[in-house]
Amino acid sequence: MLSPVTNARTAERRVIDISVRSIVRVVAAILVVWLWLHLWQLVILVVMAAVLAVGLEPIVGWLEARRIPRGLAASGLVLTLALVAVGFLWTSGASLVSQARDLSGHVDEVRHGIAERLPGVVRQAAGQARSPVNPSAAAGYAFDAGRLVVDGVIVGILALILTIYLLLEGRQTYAWLLAYVPPAYRARVDYTAAEAREKVRGYLAGNLATSACAMIVVFSTLSLLHVPGALLVALLAGVFDFVPVVGFICSAAPALLLAATRSGGVAIAVACVYTGYHLAENYYIGPKVYGDRLRLSNLAVILAFAAGAEIGGIAGALLALPLAALYPVIERVWLRDYLARDAVETHRRLEGSRHSHA
Repeated sequence: MLSPVTNARTAERRVIDISVRSIVRVVAAILVVWLWLHLWQLVILVVMAAVLAVGLEPIVGWLEARRIPRGLAASGLVLTLALVAVGFLWTSGASLVSQARDLSGHVDEVRHGIAERLPGVVRQAAGQARSPVNPSAAAGYAFDAGRLVVDGVIVGILALILTIYLLLEGRQTYAWLLAYVPPAYRARVDYTAAEAREKVRGYLAGNLATSACAMIVVFSTLSLLHVPGALLVALLAGVFDFVPVVGFICSAAPALLLAATRSGGVAIAVACVYTGYHLAENYYIGPKVYGDRLRLSNLAVILAFAAGAEIGGIAGALLALPLAALYPVIERVWLRDYLARDAVETHRRLEGSRHSHA
Protein backbone atom coordinates (compact mmCIF):
# COMPACT_ATOMS: atom_id res chain seq x y z
CA MET A 1 0.00 0.00 0.00
CA LEU A 2 1.37 3.38 -1.01
CA SER A 3 2.08 5.96 1.62
CA PRO A 4 0.36 9.34 1.60
CA VAL A 5 3.62 10.96 0.52
CA THR A 6 3.88 8.65 -2.50
CA ASN A 7 0.25 9.32 -3.42
CA ALA A 8 0.85 13.06 -3.26
CA ARG A 9 3.91 12.80 -5.50
CA THR A 10 2.00 10.65 -7.98
CA ALA A 11 -0.87 13.12 -8.05
CA GLU A 12 1.54 15.97 -8.74
CA ARG A 13 3.00 14.25 -11.79
CA ARG A 14 1.69 15.41 -15.12
CA VAL A 15 2.31 13.76 -18.44
CA ILE A 16 2.57 16.24 -21.33
CA ASP A 17 1.84 14.57 -24.63
CA ILE A 18 2.57 16.84 -27.61
CA SER A 19 1.42 15.43 -30.91
CA VAL A 20 3.27 15.85 -34.17
CA ARG A 21 0.35 17.89 -35.52
CA SER A 22 0.71 20.44 -32.70
CA ILE A 23 4.43 20.78 -33.34
CA VAL A 24 3.77 21.31 -37.05
CA ARG A 25 1.21 24.02 -36.28
CA VAL A 26 3.60 25.87 -34.00
CA VAL A 27 6.39 25.69 -36.59
CA ALA A 28 3.98 26.85 -39.30
CA ALA A 29 2.88 29.81 -37.16
CA ILE A 30 6.50 30.81 -36.53
CA LEU A 31 7.23 30.49 -40.25
CA VAL A 32 4.26 32.70 -41.15
CA VAL A 33 5.40 35.39 -38.70
CA TRP A 34 8.96 35.21 -40.06
CA LEU A 35 7.74 35.50 -43.66
CA TRP A 36 5.51 38.46 -42.76
CA LEU A 37 8.38 40.32 -41.10
CA HIS A 38 10.56 39.85 -44.17
CA LEU A 39 8.01 40.01 -46.99
CA TRP A 40 5.23 42.29 -45.70
CA GLN A 41 5.90 44.92 -48.39
CA LEU A 42 5.60 42.32 -51.14
CA VAL A 43 2.44 40.91 -49.53
CA ILE A 44 0.83 44.35 -49.41
CA LEU A 45 1.83 44.96 -53.04
CA VAL A 46 0.17 41.69 -54.10
CA VAL A 47 -2.95 42.53 -52.08
CA MET A 48 -3.13 45.98 -53.68
CA ALA A 49 -2.87 44.39 -57.14
CA ALA A 50 -5.59 41.90 -56.19
CA VAL A 51 -7.87 44.74 -55.03
CA LEU A 52 -7.33 46.60 -58.32
CA ALA A 53 -7.97 43.40 -60.30
CA VAL A 54 -11.21 42.74 -58.42
CA GLY A 55 -12.34 46.30 -59.07
CA LEU A 56 -11.53 46.16 -62.80
CA GLU A 57 -12.90 42.65 -63.36
CA PRO A 58 -16.49 43.77 -64.26
CA ILE A 59 -15.14 46.14 -66.95
CA VAL A 60 -12.90 43.44 -68.39
CA GLY A 61 -15.85 41.04 -68.40
CA TRP A 62 -17.97 43.62 -70.21
CA LEU A 63 -15.28 44.07 -72.87
CA GLU A 64 -14.82 40.33 -73.18
CA ALA A 65 -18.55 39.89 -73.77
CA ARG A 66 -18.16 42.19 -76.79
CA ARG A 67 -15.71 39.79 -78.43
CA ILE A 68 -12.56 41.54 -77.27
CA PRO A 69 -9.88 39.01 -76.22
CA ARG A 70 -9.43 38.95 -72.46
CA GLY A 71 -5.69 39.56 -72.67
CA LEU A 72 -6.18 42.62 -74.85
CA ALA A 73 -9.04 43.89 -72.67
CA ALA A 74 -7.12 43.50 -69.40
CA SER A 75 -3.79 44.94 -70.57
CA GLY A 76 -5.47 47.71 -72.57
CA LEU A 77 -7.67 48.76 -69.65
CA VAL A 78 -4.81 48.87 -67.12
CA LEU A 79 -2.48 50.70 -69.50
CA THR A 80 -5.24 53.18 -70.43
CA LEU A 81 -5.86 54.03 -66.77
CA ALA A 82 -2.12 54.45 -66.19
CA LEU A 83 -1.77 56.71 -69.24
CA VAL A 84 -4.76 58.80 -68.15
CA ALA A 85 -3.19 59.34 -64.72
CA VAL A 86 0.23 60.16 -66.19
CA GLY A 87 -1.33 62.43 -68.81
CA PHE A 88 -3.29 64.35 -66.21
CA LEU A 89 -0.19 64.88 -64.10
CA TRP A 90 1.81 65.84 -67.19
CA THR A 91 -0.70 68.40 -68.47
CA SER A 92 -1.26 69.90 -65.04
CA GLY A 93 2.39 69.59 -64.02
CA ALA A 94 3.36 73.17 -64.86
CA SER A 95 0.38 74.51 -62.93
CA LEU A 96 1.13 72.23 -60.00
CA VAL A 97 4.79 73.30 -59.88
CA SER A 98 3.90 77.00 -59.95
CA GLN A 99 1.23 76.51 -57.31
CA ALA A 100 3.72 74.58 -55.16
CA ARG A 101 6.08 77.56 -55.35
CA ASP A 102 3.25 79.91 -54.40
CA LEU A 103 2.31 77.55 -51.61
CA SER A 104 5.82 77.66 -50.13
CA GLY A 105 5.80 81.45 -50.32
CA HIS A 106 2.43 81.70 -48.60
CA VAL A 107 3.55 79.24 -45.93
CA ASP A 108 6.52 81.53 -45.23
CA GLU A 109 4.12 84.47 -44.98
CA VAL A 110 1.96 82.61 -42.48
CA ARG A 111 5.02 81.59 -40.49
CA HIS A 112 6.34 85.17 -40.35
CA GLY A 113 2.89 86.42 -39.36
CA ILE A 114 2.69 83.94 -36.51
CA ALA A 115 6.24 84.81 -35.41
CA GLU A 116 5.41 88.52 -35.27
CA ARG A 117 2.52 87.86 -32.91
CA LEU A 118 4.61 85.78 -30.51
CA PRO A 119 6.10 87.34 -27.36
CA GLY A 120 9.67 88.56 -27.69
CA VAL A 121 11.11 85.87 -25.44
CA VAL A 122 9.46 83.08 -27.42
CA ARG A 123 10.52 84.67 -30.73
CA GLN A 124 14.12 84.96 -29.56
CA ALA A 125 14.18 81.34 -28.37
CA ALA A 126 12.76 80.17 -31.69
CA GLY A 127 15.38 82.17 -33.57
CA GLN A 128 18.18 80.66 -31.55
CA ALA A 129 16.79 77.14 -32.00
CA ARG A 130 16.64 77.55 -35.78
CA SER A 131 19.77 76.01 -37.26
CA PRO A 132 21.34 77.23 -40.51
CA VAL A 133 20.71 75.21 -43.65
CA ASN A 134 23.47 72.71 -44.27
CA PRO A 135 24.16 72.27 -48.03
CA SER A 136 25.18 68.65 -47.58
CA ALA A 137 22.03 67.94 -45.57
CA ALA A 138 19.91 69.61 -48.26
CA ALA A 139 21.61 67.47 -50.91
CA GLY A 140 20.88 64.40 -48.80
CA TYR A 141 17.21 65.35 -48.53
CA ALA A 142 17.04 65.85 -52.30
CA PHE A 143 18.65 62.46 -52.88
CA ASP A 144 16.20 60.78 -50.50
CA ALA A 145 13.27 62.49 -52.23
CA GLY A 146 14.51 61.36 -55.63
CA ARG A 147 14.95 57.82 -54.37
CA LEU A 148 11.41 57.82 -52.99
CA VAL A 149 10.09 58.96 -56.36
CA VAL A 150 12.02 56.22 -58.20
CA ASP A 151 10.86 53.60 -55.67
CA GLY A 152 7.28 54.79 -56.08
CA VAL A 153 7.50 54.50 -59.87
CA ILE A 154 8.96 50.98 -59.63
CA VAL A 155 6.28 49.87 -57.17
CA GLY A 156 3.58 51.36 -59.39
CA ILE A 157 4.87 49.49 -62.45
CA LEU A 158 5.03 46.22 -60.50
CA ALA A 159 1.49 46.77 -59.23
CA LEU A 160 0.23 47.33 -62.78
CA ILE A 161 1.97 44.20 -64.07
CA LEU A 162 0.59 42.10 -61.22
CA THR A 163 -2.88 43.54 -61.84
CA ILE A 164 -2.76 42.52 -65.50
CA TYR A 165 -1.66 38.96 -64.67
CA LEU A 166 -4.31 38.65 -61.94
CA LEU A 167 -6.98 39.78 -64.41
CA LEU A 168 -5.75 37.14 -66.86
CA GLU A 169 -5.11 34.26 -64.45
CA GLY A 170 -7.02 35.25 -61.32
CA ARG A 171 -9.77 32.66 -61.72
CA GLN A 172 -7.32 29.80 -62.24
CA THR A 173 -5.18 31.00 -59.33
CA TYR A 174 -8.23 31.17 -57.04
CA ALA A 175 -9.33 27.65 -58.05
CA TRP A 176 -5.79 26.37 -57.48
CA LEU A 177 -5.66 27.88 -53.98
CA LEU A 178 -9.18 26.71 -53.14
CA ALA A 179 -8.08 23.12 -53.75
CA TYR A 180 -5.90 23.36 -50.64
CA VAL A 181 -8.97 23.96 -48.46
CA PRO A 182 -10.52 20.84 -46.90
CA PRO A 183 -13.74 19.88 -48.72
CA ALA A 184 -15.85 20.50 -45.61
CA TYR A 185 -14.90 24.20 -45.62
CA ARG A 186 -14.75 24.98 -49.34
CA ALA A 187 -18.32 26.23 -49.61
CA ARG A 188 -17.84 28.67 -46.75
CA VAL A 189 -14.49 29.86 -48.12
CA ASP A 190 -16.04 30.40 -51.56
CA TYR A 191 -18.94 32.34 -50.05
CA THR A 192 -16.54 34.50 -48.01
CA ALA A 193 -14.44 35.21 -51.11
CA ALA A 194 -17.54 36.23 -53.07
CA GLU A 195 -18.59 38.62 -50.30
CA ALA A 196 -15.03 40.01 -50.16
CA ARG A 197 -15.18 40.76 -53.90
CA GLU A 198 -18.42 42.67 -53.43
CA LYS A 199 -16.97 44.65 -50.52
CA VAL A 200 -13.84 45.56 -52.48
CA ARG A 201 -15.83 46.66 -55.54
CA GLY A 202 -18.16 48.73 -53.40
CA TYR A 203 -15.19 50.27 -51.60
CA LEU A 204 -13.41 51.24 -54.83
CA ALA A 205 -16.53 52.56 -56.56
CA GLY A 206 -17.61 54.55 -53.52
CA ASN A 207 -14.14 55.99 -52.92
CA LEU A 208 -13.73 57.07 -56.54
CA ALA A 209 -17.11 58.81 -56.46
CA THR A 210 -16.59 60.59 -53.13
CA SER A 211 -13.00 61.59 -53.99
CA ALA A 212 -14.14 63.08 -57.31
CA CYS A 213 -16.87 65.02 -55.49
CA ALA A 214 -14.35 66.27 -52.92
CA MET A 215 -11.96 67.47 -55.64
CA ILE A 216 -14.71 69.31 -57.51
CA VAL A 217 -16.09 70.99 -54.38
CA VAL A 218 -12.66 72.04 -53.07
CA PHE A 219 -11.39 73.29 -56.44
CA SER A 220 -14.59 75.26 -57.14
CA THR A 221 -14.66 76.82 -53.67
CA LEU A 222 -11.00 77.81 -53.58
CA SER A 223 -11.12 79.16 -57.14
CA LEU A 224 -14.18 81.30 -56.41
CA LEU A 225 -12.55 82.66 -53.25
CA HIS A 226 -9.23 83.25 -55.10
CA VAL A 227 -7.29 81.07 -52.66
CA PRO A 228 -3.81 80.26 -54.04
CA GLY A 229 -2.93 76.68 -54.95
CA ALA A 230 -6.53 75.64 -55.67
CA LEU A 231 -5.64 72.77 -58.01
CA LEU A 232 -2.91 71.40 -55.76
CA VAL A 233 -5.11 71.53 -52.65
CA ALA A 234 -8.01 69.94 -54.57
CA LEU A 235 -5.79 67.03 -55.66
CA LEU A 236 -4.65 66.66 -52.06
CA ALA A 237 -8.27 66.57 -50.88
CA GLY A 238 -9.15 63.92 -53.47
CA VAL A 239 -6.24 61.69 -52.47
CA PHE A 240 -6.87 62.10 -48.74
CA ASP A 241 -10.58 61.45 -49.21
CA PHE A 242 -9.75 57.83 -50.05
CA VAL A 243 -9.55 57.43 -46.27
CA PRO A 244 -13.16 57.92 -45.07
CA VAL A 245 -13.94 60.22 -42.14
CA VAL A 246 -10.39 61.23 -41.18
CA GLY A 247 -8.85 61.78 -44.63
CA PHE A 248 -10.87 64.82 -45.69
CA ILE A 249 -10.41 66.39 -42.25
CA CYS A 250 -6.61 66.13 -42.57
CA SER A 251 -6.70 67.74 -46.03
CA ALA A 252 -8.43 70.82 -44.61
CA ALA A 253 -5.28 72.10 -42.84
CA PRO A 254 -3.38 73.40 -45.92
CA ALA A 255 -6.58 74.89 -47.36
CA LEU A 256 -7.23 76.84 -44.16
CA LEU A 257 -3.62 78.06 -44.00
CA LEU A 258 -3.75 79.32 -47.59
CA ALA A 259 -7.16 80.87 -47.07
CA ALA A 260 -5.81 82.72 -44.01
CA THR A 261 -3.30 84.49 -46.29
CA ARG A 262 -6.26 86.10 -48.05
CA SER A 263 -8.30 87.16 -45.04
CA GLY A 264 -9.95 85.84 -41.92
CA GLY A 265 -13.36 85.87 -43.62
CA VAL A 266 -12.06 83.70 -46.46
CA ALA A 267 -10.60 81.24 -43.95
CA ILE A 268 -13.96 81.04 -42.15
CA ALA A 269 -15.77 80.49 -45.46
CA VAL A 270 -13.38 77.68 -46.43
CA ALA A 271 -13.80 76.09 -43.00
CA CYS A 272 -17.58 76.20 -43.38
CA VAL A 273 -17.40 74.59 -46.84
CA TYR A 274 -15.10 71.82 -45.60
CA THR A 275 -17.33 71.16 -42.59
CA GLY A 276 -20.50 71.16 -44.68
CA TYR A 277 -19.09 68.82 -47.29
CA HIS A 278 -17.68 66.50 -44.63
CA LEU A 279 -21.11 66.17 -43.02
CA ALA A 280 -22.81 65.74 -46.40
CA GLU A 281 -20.35 63.04 -47.46
CA ASN A 282 -20.63 61.09 -44.21
CA TYR A 283 -24.39 61.21 -43.80
CA TYR A 284 -25.76 61.59 -47.33
CA ILE A 285 -23.29 61.03 -50.20
CA GLY A 286 -21.48 58.09 -48.58
CA PRO A 287 -24.61 56.06 -47.68
CA LYS A 288 -26.07 56.73 -51.14
CA VAL A 289 -22.89 55.69 -52.94
CA TYR A 290 -21.89 52.71 -50.79
CA GLY A 291 -25.39 51.44 -50.06
CA ASP A 292 -25.19 48.30 -47.92
CA ARG A 293 -21.86 47.19 -49.40
CA LEU A 294 -19.57 48.87 -46.87
CA ARG A 295 -21.29 49.39 -43.55
CA LEU A 296 -18.69 50.81 -41.19
CA SER A 297 -19.18 53.11 -38.24
CA ASN A 298 -16.89 56.11 -37.88
CA LEU A 299 -15.21 54.49 -34.88
CA ALA A 300 -14.56 51.30 -36.87
CA VAL A 301 -13.07 53.36 -39.72
CA ILE A 302 -10.66 55.17 -37.39
CA LEU A 303 -9.58 51.98 -35.61
CA ALA A 304 -9.15 50.06 -38.88
CA PHE A 305 -7.19 52.94 -40.38
CA ALA A 306 -4.88 53.15 -37.35
CA ALA A 307 -4.29 49.39 -37.25
CA GLY A 308 -3.65 49.18 -41.00
CA ALA A 309 -1.26 52.15 -40.90
CA GLU A 310 0.68 50.54 -38.05
CA ILE A 311 0.98 47.24 -39.93
CA GLY A 312 1.57 48.38 -43.51
CA GLY A 313 1.79 52.16 -43.74
CA ILE A 314 -0.53 54.10 -46.07
CA ALA A 315 -1.27 51.06 -48.24
CA GLY A 316 -2.11 49.00 -45.17
CA ALA A 317 -4.42 51.73 -43.90
CA LEU A 318 -6.36 51.80 -47.16
CA LEU A 319 -6.57 48.01 -47.42
CA ALA A 320 -7.72 47.66 -43.82
CA LEU A 321 -11.08 49.33 -44.50
CA PRO A 322 -12.62 46.72 -46.87
CA LEU A 323 -11.19 43.99 -44.65
CA ALA A 324 -12.87 45.56 -41.62
CA ALA A 325 -16.14 45.79 -43.57
CA LEU A 326 -15.87 42.05 -44.18
CA TYR A 327 -16.10 41.22 -40.47
CA PRO A 328 -19.92 40.82 -40.39
CA VAL A 329 -19.60 38.12 -43.05
CA ILE A 330 -16.82 36.37 -41.10
CA GLU A 331 -18.91 36.58 -37.95
CA ARG A 332 -21.97 35.17 -39.69
CA VAL A 333 -20.17 32.37 -41.57
CA TRP A 334 -17.26 31.38 -39.32
CA LEU A 335 -17.92 32.58 -35.77
CA ARG A 336 -21.64 31.87 -35.32
CA ASP A 337 -21.00 28.59 -33.48
CA TYR A 338 -18.56 30.22 -31.05
CA LEU A 339 -20.57 33.32 -30.11
CA ALA A 340 -23.62 33.79 -27.96
CA ARG A 341 -26.82 32.56 -29.55
CA ASP A 342 -28.25 36.01 -30.30
CA ALA A 343 -24.95 37.87 -30.93
CA VAL A 344 -25.05 37.66 -34.74
CA GLU A 345 -28.71 38.68 -34.96
CA THR A 346 -28.17 41.58 -32.52
CA HIS A 347 -25.20 42.88 -34.50
CA ARG A 348 -27.10 42.60 -37.77
CA ARG A 349 -30.06 44.48 -36.31
CA LEU A 350 -27.79 47.25 -35.01
CA GLU A 351 -26.08 47.58 -38.40
CA GLY A 352 -29.45 47.83 -40.14
CA SER A 353 -30.69 50.51 -37.76
CA ARG A 354 -27.49 52.54 -38.17
CA HIS A 355 -27.71 52.27 -41.94
CA SER A 356 -31.37 53.37 -41.98
CA HIS A 357 -30.61 56.39 -39.79
CA ALA A 358 -27.70 57.36 -42.06
